[in-house]
Amino acid sequence: MLKNVSKHHFLLHFIVFIWGWSPILGKGISADALQLVWFRIAITIFLMAFYLIYIKANLLVSFKKLWQLTAIGLIICVHWLCFYGAIKVSNVSVTMAAFSTGTLFTAITEPLIYKRKFIWYELVIGLIIIVAIGLIFSVEIKYGMGILLGILAAFTASVFSVLNGVLIQDQKESISSPVLSFIELTMALVGLSIFLLFNGSFSTEFFAINNQDILLITILAGVCTVYPFIASVNLMKHLSPYTINLTVNLEGVYGIILAGILFHENKDLSVTFYVGFGIILAVIFLNALLKQRFHKG
Repeated sequence: MLKNVSKHHFLLHFIVFIWGWSPILGKGISADALQLVWFRIAITIFLMAFYLIYIKANLLVSFKKLWQLTAIGLIICVHWLCFYGAIKVSNVSVTMAAFSTGTLFTAITEPLIYKRKFIWYELVIGLIIIVAIGLIFSVEIKYGMGILLGILAAFTASVFSVLNGVLIQDQKESISSPVLSFIELTMALVGLSIFLLFNGSFSTEFFAINNQDILLITILAGVCTVYPFIASVNLMKHLSPYTINLTVNLEGVYGIILAGILFHENKDLSVTFYVGFGIILAVIFLNALLKQRFHKG
């Protein structure tokens, strides 16, 4: 029993570590955010199709559900554009620190969407996060646009995560997580393609990305997107949501450590930045502990 628990915990940490490589790969890809996101979604859909064929998934959904999935897919698209846009205009460390504000937005969006009362300690933690972000912004003003895009990426991530939770729990028309993600990403690709078509970005230059970028985007899609998704779905059968959510918070830590090792970003950032990020990380873990204490999640 303990051996199985340890195995599942190790796999969870391995998956979060893989997610920590997503911003690193994004930084290493020379293509702009629009190209990166378009190719990532396209390759992810292609790879997920094989998995859905393997499990013989049913892709049929109602027209109403299709519109809901389309809306969420477009939010996911905006999320990735903001996330990788933040990395392009700043760096990995700043982006991951700003992205850590997701806890604040979830504390707001979840009660509004689920129509439940706000939790007092989540609001207090949210205020502390705002102060910490203000601290980071005050000393890293040169990365202001990156911080704003990172915060927007966190906001959109919280919105689509909560909305996905609502769809999965819908008793009238149940839909599995793999099918949900596949349709959302497909509609995200359609939406982004229409946007690129109308603004004239679809051109020979758009598709003329180098072989190294293609390789890195394929790794991003396969190793950092499809594999963790399939593996994490299985982990939900063996580990509690509390354990999973608590461990996922380490993604930012892994990302910043890797950025320091590979890109030496620690030399470009002040001590105050790390103090601000440390405060954000501490209250995120505190939030998880309080949820466990008060049996709220």
